[in-house]
Amino acid sequence: MDFLREVVDQGRRAAVDALSGGRIEKDSPFSPEVPDDLRGWLPDLFDRFPIVFPWERPKPIDPAVHNVWILDNTAFKVPQLGDIRHELADPNVAQPQRTTNPQQRSDVADTDAGAWEVEFVACYFIKNSGRGVAGVTAALIKQLQLDEDDVATKKRIASRLEPFLDTVLPRHTVRISIDNQEEQTLGPSSYSGISSALHQLHFKPSSAQVTSNTLNLPPPFGLPSRTVLGEEQGWAVISDIDDTIKITQTPSPIGILQNTFTVETPAPVAGMPELYAHIRQDLDNPTFFYLSASPYSLYPFLRQFRDAHYPLGTLILRDASWQNLGGLIMSLQQNTKEYKDDRIAKIHGWFPQRDIVCIGDSTQSDPEAYGEAARRYPGWIKAIFIRKVTGIAGMDEEKKNASERFESAFTNLDKTLWHVFVEPSEVAEKIDKLVRTKGIRESGD
Repeated sequence: MDFLREVVDQGRRAAVDALSGGRIEKDSPFSPEVPDDLRGWLPDLFDRFPIVFPWERPKPIDPAVHNVWILDNTAFKVPQLGDIRHELADPNVAQPQRTTNPQQRSDVADTDAGAWEVEFVACYFIKNSGRGVAGVTAALIKQLQLDEDDVATKKRIASRLEPFLDTVLPRHTVRISIDNQEEQTLGPSSYSGISSALHQLHFKPSSAQVTSNTLNLPPPFGLPSRTVLGEEQGWAVISDIDDTIKITQTPSPIGILQNTFTVETPAPVAGMPELYAHIRQDLDNPTFFYLSASPYSLYPFLRQFRDAHYPLGTLILRDASWQNLGGLIMSLQQNTKEYKDDRIAKIHGWFPQRDIVCIGDSTQSDPEAYGEAARRYPGWIKAIFIRKVTGIAGMDEEKKNASERFESAFTNLDKTLWHVFVEPSEVAEKIDKLVRTKGIRESGD
């Protein structure tokens, strides 16, 4: 019986590769490759992608069998005439789509320049479709040398594995209600099960934060979205997550797996929640963007972590075409700079007139990505803070934390623009000074 199942599974995987392999790769341009050494000891996730025939037309989701997450986002003002901005659509789908067929639920329409526009990103799955949860869980327990009789840990691992194992849902649309004011359609989803497009709000929002819900798909199957309305000017924070504000141990594959699947609650980096509360107050409630190389599969996990410790803000995550759990490791370790360069360009397109503070760490490529952005957009970034990380297995601290590395990353930038810190209190003092300096300059103008 197992032999026949394996034959069927192999045939299915071959069909997916033949029919959709190229499109999946195209729809996930920043998805990393999984090397053979990781494939050798981490489990495969071969059921992530379904068979999709080229002639299949997009169709609405079925609330009975489908699951959709609408990611939290940030709205920006529609560019004024002559205001040229970087293209905003996520590259994992086709060219950006503007809202079509909105149904008004208010008497006020506001579609001129200066109205609100927002990029809605949604993830689509088939409910409870992931097979082999027990096998993948057992593989992780073995590799992490956990107690096989620890029932609570087993349940936790299985629950967090579910978004990695459930089959994604390509070529589908979903109808949403925005602020109970109007309905719009998201999608169709790409071959990697994600839709991303720009939507204009055809009403005046009732507050500085609005909620969008999938119609006929209540939580937990329909994860709602919270939209923060960001004015054109003011402060904004671009923050990494892993080992900047959350303990992940990104240089260590074992550390990543432990801090993702086994810990009861993910731990914030000591002092960082207090720092971000200070920043929020000092910078007068800035817009927050949490730019992580973690895959979309971790969105509920990271959303819960953010809500517990940090200000509300957009979680920007990485697309994935991999079919082995080693892809999680590589997402956090491979080509992170190129991915972050692209996403920072998108944020600049949204808010070119904002004053930006960037916060990251030394484990991966945050210094290089932030340095590149500061040179590409002179004057846009007002401060860069890099946490010097130590004590993680597999990290070449001498190289990663070398002063020469930081000098190179921030070549041709004013040395007062960037600061490498150990204690979050160092950043708090710098933020206070930044606010005072800006106030003096503005009063002088």
